Amino acid sequence: MATALIIGASRGIGHELVRQYVADGWRVIATARKPEDVAALVAIGAEAHALDVNNVEAVAGLGWKLDGEELQVAFLNAGVYGPRHDGFPMQTDFDAVMHTNVLAAMRLLPIIAPMVVAAQGKLAVLSSHMGSLSERSNPSGSLYRASKAALNSVLIDTALTFGPQGATCVAFHPGWVRTEMGGAGADLSVEQSAAGLRATLAALPASDRAVYRNYDGTSIGW
Repeated sequence: MATALIIGASRGIGHELVRQYVADGWRVIATARKPEDVAALVAIGAEAHALDVNNVEAVAGLGWKLDGEELQVAFLNAGVYGPRHDGFPMQTDFDAVMHTNVLAAMRLLPIIAPMVVAAQGKLAVLSSHMGSLSERSNPSGSLYRASKAALNSVLIDTALTFGPQGATCVAFHPGWVRTEMGGAGADLSVEQSAAGLRATLAALPASDRAVYRNYDGTSIGW
């Protein structure tokens, strides 16, 4: 049975990825911060673990719990947007966004990647088109943009290490999705986004270099 790991699955796209993979017969390991969210993941058929991605001991503990796993698919989905204004950033806002979107990835990806290598699988991070440097056309959401550009950099470095060993590393833009972050006026439902992410990931050929894709498979420039 193929195994998928979804980190950050309490709601939105992460939760829907879990639901769809379980529905398709996969074994799914998922994480959430709150006990009630862990229980909800168990209720839909996942093996769930409590994880605060900003807690270094908890991250190390997850690596211990998953030791020896072989992951055909892994998604790092945890992330925050931060302040909606583009003014002078507060230290607290900067720390919250960068720790969750970047530092957590720097800690988690080296733990997860060997498990993906073991299955010659695919390792995905939920980035954003807003993290693209070459395709940027406006400066709104500058702190979030900076964090996603940094996340992309972390993924590229991960691919340089683990790509030649067999892990295909992908940065995804999930589309503009009707989630707590995307808002009610967004283009896509979580079901549409998750289905597109899964289909695109499944169709991607193996690569030893990181790739950057829209949920529908369209290439994005770094």
